[in-house]
This record gives sequence, structure tokens and C-alpha cells, in this order.
Amino acid sequence: MSAGRVFIVGAGPGDPDLLTVKALKALRRADVVVYDRLVNPEILAEAPAGAERIFAGKAPGAHSCAQEEINALLVRHAREGRVVVRLKGGDPFVFGRGGEEALACAEAGVAWEVIPGLTSAVSVPAAAGIPVTHRGIAGAFAVVTGHCMDRDRLDWEALARIDTLVVLMGVGRLPTLTAQLLRHGRPADTPAAVIEKGTRPGERVLTGTLATLAEDAARAEIGAPAILVIGEVVRVRESLGLAMDAAALGDVLSAVA
Repeated sequence: MSAGRVFIVGAGPGDPDLLTVKALKALRRADVVVYDRLVNPEILAEAPAGAERIFAGKAPGAHSCAQEEINALLVRHAREGRVVVRLKGGDPFVFGRGGEEALACAEAGVAWEVIPGLTSAVSVPAAAGIPVTHRGIAGAFAVVTGHCMDRDRLDWEALARIDTLVVLMGVGRLPTLTAQLLRHGRPADTPAAVIEKGTRPGERVLTGTLATLAEDAARAEIGAPAILVIGEVVRVRESLGLAMDAAALGDVLSAVA
């Protein structure tokens, strides 16, 4: 029996054209693909027709597999001599738990390799015309996950001072998040944006301020997957002529009212 191997692969933000060449090569030689909820079906279709496809997606409050089960699944199939692709949205080491899967493989003596992907934290804002850094405006950025908020593991005082703050998986906690930043000194008129379904069909970009974004997003029924960007860099989108004007925004909000 040939030795199996696990490839922990980042599928990028969603647009199939943003998949890396190396990721595509690994996917096309897979015997087993263990994939997440946000992986574009067009990307999954690049696996061989005979490859076993195993859904291991996670949605808020609904996990098809516990992380420990996923780890065991990767190890078992690799030990059986298969090429396993663990296909994850974005980059596997940016809030993707890819590090845990790599450790599980290493501890089991299974060969593994990580294939980085375009993280949505940078690529989704970029595709929407929002750079996370910009000369004279933002010289630093931080990326956090909204999932950390429940245990208060974030240093809000420090985050409130970062030029650009990008929040993944935070749309459901938007009111709490904005309130924390305001409480720790971030100005209420700080530009802010929420990008829903970034790089995918149906993408929507809503811009406003830190004080207004939560209410506007709720009225527009913005849902996951969505990324939040807070900082002066949001104004670059406006300068590029990409921002939704007031009349268009009014039409959107009226349509969902």
C-alpha cells in the first residue's frame, strides 16, 4: 500500500478564479476531499469524479462534525494510503483551525502539507475596493474573529487604536462589536463597511460609520458570510466611485423593510 498524505488546502474567498495553482494540483489528485461549508461547488468539482467527498462544514450553532472527528478522519484515510485534501475556505491557518489538523497529522505520524489560500481578511476587502493598508491613511491592520467575543479574549483598548480592523465571522455580533470599539475610544464617525458574500455572486457592500453600521446592516438583512472593515481605508472605496450612493442605499433598505 502506498503511503497516504494529507494536504491542508486553502480554497480562497469563494471566487474559483482565486484558487491557487498549487491548490488546484493537489485537488486534482485527491482520493478523498474533506470540505467546508463555504467552499465553492465549482472548486469542489475539480476533484476527480471518483474521489470520495466528505462534508465537514460548520455553521453557527450547527456543526456536521466536531473538530476531533475531522482530525481522526484525516488521519484514518491517510493511513489507508489515500491522498486526502482538507479543503477550507480562505487560508487554513487564518481562523481555519488548520494548525490543529496539522498537529493531529504530525502526532499520528502522517505526512502532511499546508497549501496556503488567499485569506478573505485581505482579498475580500481588496476585491471590494478597500485596501487594508494605504499610504498616509493606514500603516497597520489587525484581523480578529467575532467568535472570540463571547469569552472576552480580545484587547478592545488596543484594537480601538489599530488603523484598520478586519473582523471575520462577526456580523451576528455587530452591535456588540461596534459598542465595544466606541466604548474604548474609537470615534463614532470612523468609516466602516460590511461585505456580504465577498467575491461571490450576490456580493453586497454596505458602508457607513461605526455608529450607524450595525443598524444599517440589520435593516438591509446582511447575513453570513460577511466581513467587517473599520477604518479610514473604507473611504478609498468611495474615492474609487464604488460606494453605494444614498439613493441606492435607500432603495435597498426600502426593499427589505
